[in-house]
Amino acid sequence: MSGHIPVMLREVLAQLAPRDDGVYLDGTFGGGGYTAAILDAARCTLWGIDRDPEAIARGSVLARRFPGRLHLIEGKFGDMLALLAAEGVGSLDGIVLDLGISSFQIDDPSRGFSFRGDGPLDMRMGKQGTSAADLVNTLPEGQLADVLFELGEERASRRVARAIVTARAEAPIETTARLAEIIRSVLPPDRSGNNPATRSFQALRIKVNDELGEVERALAQSAALLAPGGRLVVVSFHSLEDRIVKRFMGDIAGRSPGLSRHDPRGLADRPASRFRLLTSKALRPRDDETSANPRARSARLRAIECLHSAAERISV
Repeated sequence: MSGHIPVMLREVLAQLAPRDDGVYLDGTFGGGGYTAAILDAARCTLWGIDRDPEAIARGSVLARRFPGRLHLIEGKFGDMLALLAAEGVGSLDGIVLDLGISSFQIDDPSRGFSFRGDGPLDMRMGKQGTSAADLVNTLPEGQLADVLFELGEERASRRVARAIVTARAEAPIETTARLAEIIRSVLPPDRSGNNPATRSFQALRIKVNDELGEVERALAQSAALLAPGGRLVVVSFHSLEDRIVKRFMGDIAGRSPGLSRHDPRGLADRPASRFRLLTSKALRPRDDETSANPRARSARLRAIECLHSAAERISV
């Protein structure tokens, strides 16, 4: 699994607390870093899901290291409920989700995720469906600007969209290098030192893979799958993902904002929550980790624990 460094691994294991005979899910198998550490930490069973067929193929080496304990499924983690049900798995003692793109994907120019090397403008994690090239060559200018603004938080989204539409009228935009050059031609150097194309590439990748929709579906299904005492640990890398995770965990742990004191519904007792927050605020990577692995700098970790099953009654 060379080339892959699992982010905040120590903190993930501490929050997940794997135990012998437990059943766990790594919903974003990727390079298998979390999976290997969990299986090393306890005599447990683990299911790994990844929509990228290359990740599943790489995982066969790890599966041989843990015979009978590691089971891999190709599919989207937003479909985990159905994927696991097909394997006879209805509850889990722990789930870990590492959101976003894997090192293997971003470092391979042929996958088209990065502007650091020239390659086909693809960005599909599962290698199926609409590609980034399809989007930049067909979306109307206004819709393209909205995607760049909403999913990439690109303030100059209209300027970038206009430049893309102008360029594609001359010739289809088919490579990462050409798209990056078009974006750089209309944006000044970023004061942070980041490439001016960073936000636009992020937006297109999220749109191509419906990443935020996948996160929302995965969180809801994780809550349904966790057994009493089971834990969900999520590592996110940008504000859009973390905002969804923070809101979801706060809501199911009963931490959502209360009603106005003028609203009579506020007088009713709230039902006891099935979950409790393990992290009152997001955990951040340690300085030594960010020094060794700069990609970890933006990581945020949040975790919750299931207290009881949905069918259980809570006596107060």
